[in-house]
Amino acid sequence: MKKILLGSCCSILILFFFASLAIAKEGDVVVRLRATAVIADEQSNLYAQTQESTGLAAALYGTSDAKLDVNSNVIPEIDFSYYLTDNIAAELILALGTRHDVKIKPITSSNNADLGSINILPPTLTIQWHFNPDESFDPYLGVGATYARVMDNRLDLCCTNNLPIHVERNNFGPTIQAGFDFNIDDTYLLNVDVKRSWIKADVTTGDDLIDELDINPWIVSVGVGMRF
Repeated sequence: MKKILLGSCCSILILFFFASLAIAKEGDVVVRLRATAVIADEQSNLYAQTQESTGLAAALYGTSDAKLDVNSNVIPEIDFSYYLTDNIAAELILALGTRHDVKIKPITSSNNADLGSINILPPTLTIQWHFNPDESFDPYLGVGATYARVMDNRLDLCCTNNLPIHVERNNFGPTIQAGFDFNIDDTYLLNVDVKRSWIKADVTTGDDLIDELDINPWIVSVGVGMRF
């Protein structure tokens, strides 16, 4: 038993020793493939803004608490990092697009709760500081910006009158980031990453502004990567 335990401990030490030899250097490129949860943390002012613009909020929604609700989704995502120095990397995050159902909450007999869905393409660019680029465990912090392109943005407010809602197509916002790479060897790594973006989109029907929707998603990712 002692020999088995000793052998296991030695194996673990050897693994961490070789992992510590993985060094991110200036000019390196890292490609990561991740599963990403996009968790909307929206702030909606639907009732008040609609009332200010149209005076019809009570008739349309049935409650002064009416807000837009955006659901969460999990998508595949790929990103590319280029090391400007040993510690500083620029990361471009490319997602295939994330579809979110949009509803009015709370539901009443006056509103059509299920409005439809929007598809958001959110490329994000961050600059990261890597604390331990020459160690197996390499935490980092990042700051940057997200461009959110909203597609398929026709929503219908009323099931009978088919009153169309449009979400602003082009939206920009700041992004902060924290995560870590676990370098398995000189080529392969594991990654955990959390980002927070602040995205605001105008929501209109005709020429009337009915909401200034803060989507403000948390973006939580887990994946694998390769260094070139």
